[in-house]
Amino acid sequence: MLIRGGTVIDPAQGLHATRDVRIADGRVGALGARLGRARGEEVVDARGLLVTPGLIDLHVHVFFGASHYGIEPDPHCLATGTTTVVDAGSAGALTFPAFRKYVIEVAATRILPFLNIGATGMLSAEVGELEELRFIDRTKALQSIEANRGLIRGVKVRLSRQQVGPNARVALLTARETAEAARLPLMVHVGDTPIPLDDILIELRAGDVLTHCFHGRPQGVLDEHGRVRAEARRAADRGVTFDVGHGVGSFSFAVARAALAQDLKPTTISSDLHVYNIHGPVFDLATTMSKFLALGLSLDEVVRMTTEAPARALDALGELGTLAPGAAADLTLLRLEEGTYEFVDTRGETMKAAARLVPVRVVRNGVARPAGLQQPRVPPTA
Repeated sequence: MLIRGGTVIDPAQGLHATRDVRIADGRVGALGARLGRARGEEVVDARGLLVTPGLIDLHVHVFFGASHYGIEPDPHCLATGTTTVVDAGSAGALTFPAFRKYVIEVAATRILPFLNIGATGMLSAEVGELEELRFIDRTKALQSIEANRGLIRGVKVRLSRQQVGPNARVALLTARETAEAARLPLMVHVGDTPIPLDDILIELRAGDVLTHCFHGRPQGVLDEHGRVRAEARRAADRGVTFDVGHGVGSFSFAVARAALAQDLKPTTISSDLHVYNIHGPVFDLATTMSKFLALGLSLDEVVRMTTEAPARALDALGELGTLAPGAAADLTLLRLEEGTYEFVDTRGETMKAAARLVPVRVVRNGVARPAGLQQPRVPPTA
């Protein structure tokens, strides 16, 4: 396949220029200006489009059929331009074998999961996975990680009151110990935590992930005076990944504006896409990216936060997150559309925007497919 004439944006290579991209044997074969067509090569006309490394969403929930959050990955992720997703703890040690066999191994979307420190994972909407101490199981988690070494990319813990009950400190420290023993990063879900955010941030190391970094609930990155917490700055300075994790209740334009104005930018932009937000306010990763363009980030920054940066967080840069020759043949073709658009956050605030990113085609493992935004519609009622 030859993808011809697009504007290639590859922040990992410092590249923003018109280039052709050749795909051969499931890899990026060449990147250059005016590459000649080889015999039998499919040509994709990318003139007027942006060509990026395959988009990576660092936070979704795709344990369809088991987790109450679960969506099908291919129609909601790959079909909206995202080639790689991180399932952020939908499965725990007791449920991971089913997740691997029935979802991960049959999806066209690349799924790189974080394992929930709660052994059941996110099964129930009524019962938090960490409310029962007996499910916070370091031994079972480590056994699951070792049985799936190379697939499981980290440990996940959710510390909001409704998920952890009175067990926040036990859950955090157990997850911390498990991640260190497994030599993997820790991802911590925050927002309305029963312990101070500063106590959580102190436990995070370089490479760990703080997700929902711009939520508008208690214990956020802004203090009571609207200033970025000193502990949040220290965490960012030592290499903690600040991940957006938009979700259904975890993204505030007001918090994001204040943090950006004080030079606290997200490391990664992710959607936290799941069954409760695919019909709004999230829809898909491209819409979340567009919100950050509206907030004033540059196009190159937004692309970096959904390609190079999450690939680094996964220790996969080179294989993913770039179009350098030899990288996986995963690409996303986007159109930057100008017009008048309205976006909404999880607190009901709307924002007008003059542009949005629209996925047009997606290439996964060398195979091209059409792509598009998740169309808003009213979800079916029971």
